[in-house]
Amino acid sequence: MEIKNVAARKVLNSRKQPTIEVTINKKYSAAAPSGASTGTYEIPSYPDKGVDFAIRFINESKALKGLKIERLEDFEKVEQLLPTIKGNPMIALEFAILKAASKNKIWKFLNPNAKNIPMPLGNVIGGGAHIKGTEKPDIQEFLLLPKTEKFKDAKSVNERIHKIIGKKLGVKNMTDEGAWAPKLDTISILEIIQEAVEKVQAETGLKVTIGLDVAASEFFTNEKYEYKNYSKGNPKKILSREEQVTFMEELAKKYNLSYIEDPFQENDFESFKELKNRVNALICGDDLTTTNLERLKRAKDCINAVIIKPNQIGSLLKTKEAVDYALNNNITPVISHRSGETMDATISHLAVAWNIPIIKCGIHGKERQAKLKELLKIEKQI
Repeated sequence: MEIKNVAARKVLNSRKQPTIEVTINKKYSAAAPSGASTGTYEIPSYPDKGVDFAIRFINESKALKGLKIERLEDFEKVEQLLPTIKGNPMIALEFAILKAASKNKIWKFLNPNAKNIPMPLGNVIGGGAHIKGTEKPDIQEFLLLPKTEKFKDAKSVNERIHKIIGKKLGVKNMTDEGAWAPKLDTISILEIIQEAVEKVQAETGLKVTIGLDVAASEFFTNEKYEYKNYSKGNPKKILSREEQVTFMEELAKKYNLSYIEDPFQENDFESFKELKNRVNALICGDDLTTTNLERLKRAKDCINAVIIKPNQIGSLLKTKEAVDYALNNNITPVISHRSGETMDATISHLAVAWNIPIIKCGIHGKERQAKLKELLKIEKQI
C-alpha cells in the first residue's frame, strides 16, 4: 500500500474532549482515545503546543507521501519521518495506516494464522477518577471477567450481569465508560456484584469472575492509602502499605477475585510482588508499567499481567515490543480502552493478531460496543 494522501482533523471523544482523527488515502480513518486516570510515566498525549498544532503539522507535512507499507516493520519509517509527533497523533496516524494497508482486515494483515479471540474484561461499576464529586467508590473499576469458550457468550453474560446490577442499584448515573456509578462503599459493591454473578452463573452455566482496577495512586497521600468510602460502618480509613497489601489479599480471597489492577501506588514494585505471591489472581500493572518496556522489565517478577494501551507509549512498534516481552515472560497482556474513547476498534484487531488473551473494555455505550462488535465479526471470520 502506498500513502498518497494524509489528512488530520479534530473530533470529540466520548468525554466530549478534543482528540485527533487521521484519514489515509481519503478512505481509511482512525482516532485516538484519551485517559482520565493517567500514569506519571505515560508519554504526553500531545506535543506541548497541543492538538491543533499536531493536526496542522500532519496536514502540512509531505514526509509520508509515497511511502509504501507492506508489513509491520515498515512502521519504523513512519516513526522516523515524523519524530515530532508522538502520543495520540502518532497512534491515530499509525492506526489509519494499518487500516489502509490491510483494507480494514488488520488482524489478518498482521497475523493471517490468528485463531484466538480475547475474553472481555468488562467494567460494571465505576468510581475513582471516573466520577466527579466526593460521594463515590474509592476503587476506580469493578470488573467482570467471563471464562467461556466463545466470545459471543462472554459478551452476552457481561451485558446480562450489567443489566441486573443496574436494576438492583436503581441508579441512572453512569461513568464515562458506561459503568454504573452508585454512592456505595467497596464491600457493599462487591456483595452486589457477587450476588448478580452467582444468579447468572446458575441460570446460564457460564463462569464469570470478578476483578478490580484499584487505581491506588489516585488516593495515595503522604505514604498512606486514604479511603473515603471504605465500608458502610467505617467510610474513612487510612491504610499503611502493609495494611493495603492485607486488604487486597482479603478481598481477593473472600470474593474469588481473578484480576487486580494497580492495587498499589505506581512506584511500589515490592507490594505488587508481595500480593502476587499471596493470592491466586492476575496482579496487573498499568500506572506501574504504562506500556513501557523498561518499566515492564523492572516489574517482571512483581506482576503476572500488564495493561497494554498503545497511546501510553505512542508507538505501534513499542506497543508490540511490550506485548512480546509479556508473552515471553509469562505475563498476561491485557489490551485496554481508555475512558475518553472513540468509535475506533483497532485494539480489537491487535488483540486477535498479537494473541492477547484479554481485552479490557466497557460493557455499555457505543464506543465500547464498537470494540466488542468488531470482535464478534472477527470470531465469525476465524
